Amino acid sequence: MIIFHGPDEVPADFGPSAVTIGKFDGVHAGHRAIVSQLREIAAERHLASVVVTFDRNPLSVVAPQVCPDPLVSLEQKLDLLAGTGVDACLVLRFDAERSAQPAEEFVSELLVAALHTEAVFVGEDFRFGHKGRGDVELLRTMAPSHGFDVLSISDVAPFGDRRVSSTWVRELLTSGDVATAAKLLGRPHSVRGMVVHGAKRGRELGFPTANLSPDVQGLIPADGVYAGRMFVDGDWHAAAVSVGNNPTFDGVAQRQVEAHLLDQERDLYDRVVDVDFVERIRGMVAFDGIEPLIAQMRDDVARARTILS
Repeated sequence: MIIFHGPDEVPADFGPSAVTIGKFDGVHAGHRAIVSQLREIAAERHLASVVVTFDRNPLSVVAPQVCPDPLVSLEQKLDLLAGTGVDACLVLRFDAERSAQPAEEFVSELLVAALHTEAVFVGEDFRFGHKGRGDVELLRTMAPSHGFDVLSISDVAPFGDRRVSSTWVRELLTSGDVATAAKLLGRPHSVRGMVVHGAKRGRELGFPTANLSPDVQGLIPADGVYAGRMFVDGDWHAAAVSVGNNPTFDGVAQRQVEAHLLDQERDLYDRVVDVDFVERIRGMVAFDGIEPLIAQMRDDVARARTILS
């Protein structure tokens, strides 16, 4: 996938293209269905398939007080989009200048001048331009004079009437229901971070863990213990993953993500790894002493092994 960081990076001879536009937070099953349709039409018409997205949630600029935490970082989002097979991604910096751009100028600058668009995929509730004044009707009005078609996208609703959305995935993750979130995402939810030195309590208890740095990429799910996997050196490895502040011990104020690799011990310090959350085993609780904690950790590892097998 070719990545353009702004319309100025798009070569003058790029295209013609089929384009879809959105935040694509999480690159969930709904997003993947959109990209799949986009690629089909692009192949039929011999067009380049292009996703236009933003470097941050536009709400972080126009209404930061209601902006939710992102499901994935920009880096993760681009990795996930690359995995869909789309030809290119145009990443727009969303700042005060972009938020003030009139909708008509957005179309002429990006869709027409930069991407030479011949087909645009959008949902019926799509909004763009200053104060969201641009909509599907405006696109359809501008389409004939600029030589592109506007194609509507059906919602993906695998469990009834509620469509797949980043909001729904976020709700599930914050409640710890990573298994259902994975169904909406089309894959387990993942965080990314560097392995750093911790208090080494896990090693002392017989369960060494890889502690991720506090500035992990991706939304951290609810506190608890999970069956999961760690991606390192090009391979996935089974793991029991803990999220929380270790309430059995004093002085741990910050939430941590720790992964105990099953049946192996590796030096992962200063390595950037991905940690998947497959299924929640239990919530985070404080134990009355070390022995009950060790017994529970043994059980957690056994349950993780069963789930992942």
